[in-house]
Amino acid sequence: MSIEISLTLSDSDLAHFKELMNAAIEKAKALPEAEVIEKANELCSEMESADVPDFVSARMASLKKLISAIGDEEWQTPADERTEIVTSLAYFCEPHDLVPDNIPGLGYLDDAIMIELVLQDLSLDLEAYESFCSFRSAEEKRRGAEANVDRESWLESERTELRSNLRRRKSGGRRRLFSR
Repeated sequence: MSIEISLTLSDSDLAHFKELMNAAIEKAKALPEAEVIEKANELCSEMESADVPDFVSARMASLKKLISAIGDEEWQTPADERTEIVTSLAYFCEPHDLVPDNIPGLGYLDDAIMIELVLQDLSLDLEAYESFCSFRSAEEKRRGAEANVDRESWLESERTELRSNLRRRKSGGRRRLFSR
């Protein structure tokens, strides 16, 4: 039997998590980017080997995608996005967090909350990366493994699709005031 528990964080709760994140960011400034990424990857590995609740594993999967975006040479994460993602990973470098990770069922609750807050901030970056990954996968299936897919080819595909959708919407049943 499973039970669903809903959790609402107040503005003061969110302020507390923001303070924790800001403190972690300050500490992580002294760390090289590679170490921040490594520690975030280590946390994901710990979560994968632990028996974590579904709400934690779902968020962890998204965190792993953000980490993957940084290392994906074809995605070519721009410097400002890269800095934002690495900065957001700072909390996961903390060896001591709010809830000790070894408490069954709850140990990663604070991590899941922090991941959720990070994902809210970076949702558009994550959405774009997921779209890119889908595009790349489709292109590799269509053209083979040697398909040259990078951020620019994805963006060009997105532009083409937007133009096509606009043309379709324009011609879809609207009367024109002027003949062309």
